[in-house]
Amino acid sequence: MMSLRKITLNKLIFLKLILIGLLFGMVACDSEGRTARKLAEDSRLAQERALAKESDSNLTLNDVILDKVDDSGRTLWKIKAKQAVYSNDKKDAKILSPIGDLFQDGKLVYQVSGQTGEIKEDGKQMFLKGQIVATDIQNGVVLRGNELEWRPEEDILIVRNQLTGTHKQVQASAQEARAFSRAKKIEFIGQVVAKAIDPPLIMKTEKLFWQVQEQKMFSDRFTQIDRYNGQKITDRATGNQGEVDLKNKIAKLGKNGQVTFDEPPMQIASNAIVWNLNTKIVSSNQPVTIYQREQQITLNASQGRVELTPQIAYLIGGVQGTGQKPPSNLRTDEMTWYLETQQFAANGNVFYQQTDPPLTLNGPKAFGNLKEQKIAITGNGNNSPVITEIVPQGRGAGRQGR
Repeated sequence: MMSLRKITLNKLIFLKLILIGLLFGMVACDSEGRTARKLAEDSRLAQERALAKESDSNLTLNDVILDKVDDSGRTLWKIKAKQAVYSNDKKDAKILSPIGDLFQDGKLVYQVSGQTGEIKEDGKQMFLKGQIVATDIQNGVVLRGNELEWRPEEDILIVRNQLTGTHKQVQASAQEARAFSRAKKIEFIGQVVAKAIDPPLIMKTEKLFWQVQEQKMFSDRFTQIDRYNGQKITDRATGNQGEVDLKNKIAKLGKNGQVTFDEPPMQIASNAIVWNLNTKIVSSNQPVTIYQREQQITLNASQGRVELTPQIAYLIGGVQGTGQKPPSNLRTDEMTWYLETQQFAANGNVFYQQTDPPLTLNGPKAFGNLKEQKIAITGNGNNSPVITEIVPQGRGAGRQGR
């Protein structure tokens, strides 16, 4: 019996200790809860006091639609915002989650959105920041970035900071874009890369003017135009200025223009190059140089045209051809050059010179092959024309006939 009573007494003491622990735990939890609630309440009160203090000096509107009209009563802009806080003079306002429409001459031209914004000078300027989306209603171009500036009196919409522009014809990136609704054009500035879908090409420059409705892109700076097939660049054009007509599929290069082709392996250089991407014809009405890389043959003329299919070059005025393997020189008024076979036909004041074997000939017409150093000079004005055939050393001597 004595032993049983001790055990029972010990159990009672243990249970009391548990109850005391639980009681202290509940008191502690309640104390922590009261502390957390007090902190939250203090924070709420502080926010309310700050808001009340701000409201004393600024007008604050929630879930608001703001708009602005010009002197003629035409709408300049209409913006919906989660919140708008006006300055003391009510000329400036800070807005949260803005989305809305921008007008020019009473006509809707842009739809814009962002995370935050600011309207200044009584609505004469607008700035948006964060996840900018600006859609040009007139041409369907969508500009994205992190900063937007709009100056309606100057008809300028600026988007910058990680700028991209998308359209059904072109995808572009740059440091900044400037859209002009009246002129219906967009300027891309700084590290511009514009990728066209059809024709498949990439245009790189520092400043690009895009006339979207006319389907033209132009740059007055150094320009590089790469034509690609799949992921491979097949042809490259460069010049101190460049233009691409997307509708007619024509590229133009200005001063120091040059087009380099993989097939045939050649370069065409001039200060005024017109490259028809559809017909595969390159032409220039100014002095032009054609260089065939494999055979190291160079042709110069006052103007010329190259048909990449079927690989024929037509040169006019002061034509001069120079071969390096072997060294030779040909001058004439007009020349047709067949790039694949290296054959040619020259007409007018033909002059030919070679070093091995040493020989100089001239006549009114000529045909032959510069690569093989085999030339035929024809025509002396008589009824029986002179024909001179030049055969390289080791393959027989030259012969003349009448």
